[in-house]
Amino acid sequence: MATSRPYSSHSTAPSAPELPPQSYDHHHQPPQQHQQHQSYYGQYPTPSPPPSSSSSYGPSGGGFPAGTSPDVIRAFQMVDRDRSGFIDEYELQQALSSGYQRFNLRTIRLLMFLFKNPYDSLRIGPMEFAALWSCLGHWRAVFERFDRDRSGKIDLMELRDALYSLGYAIPPSVLQLLISKYDNGLNFDSFVECGMIVKGLTEKFMEKDPGYTGSATLSYDSFMSLVIPFLVSYD
Repeated sequence: MATSRPYSSHSTAPSAPELPPQSYDHHHQPPQQHQQHQSYYGQYPTPSPPPSSSSSYGPSGGGFPAGTSPDVIRAFQMVDRDRSGFIDEYELQQALSSGYQRFNLRTIRLLMFLFKNPYDSLRIGPMEFAALWSCLGHWRAVFERFDRDRSGKIDLMELRDALYSLGYAIPPSVLQLLISKYDNGLNFDSFVECGMIVKGLTEKFMEKDPGYTGSATLSYDSFMSLVIPFLVSYD
């Protein structure tokens, strides 16, 4: 099965999507795809995921990347009541509530999937938690930047510009499909869910397109394995 389209103006790591030098207004169209450099995915290669911790942490916060904020370590430790060094989806939901908001469990499970620990698919450790927390901070900044009317939601055009700032030049037909899944615009929770689906699917497709040509040939099994984790609803 062959699929093809240009994906993004540049590619960034899950833990650190770039912010644009300036926002786009509703009358300014993103640059055309022919302005991209080196590949359909942009100038930047996709970095390998951060290494995972396989052991619990000590009182000093061992297992977290160097320089991790004490607030992040504290948020993790407060919900890790068994001191195993790992937290499940419900504990992650509680931990993020202390720094961001209470996310829908569907969004939490998508985050768990994208930042999964290779040693335990049902729990994440300090390394994954720190990367996830950092990612949400960047995405929160993007959301607030493009929520121009300060309504707490973003509409179709704001979503287009926000995704483009993160490196994804989404075709209008796909944008319409995305926005149709949410009533009256996207709040931050929905924006994270929507954006992570776009980002995750693009990165998974890139794995099948090592030449960064914008096209790939997938078997039926490969296609289903790639897409289904992003489509299954966890309510």
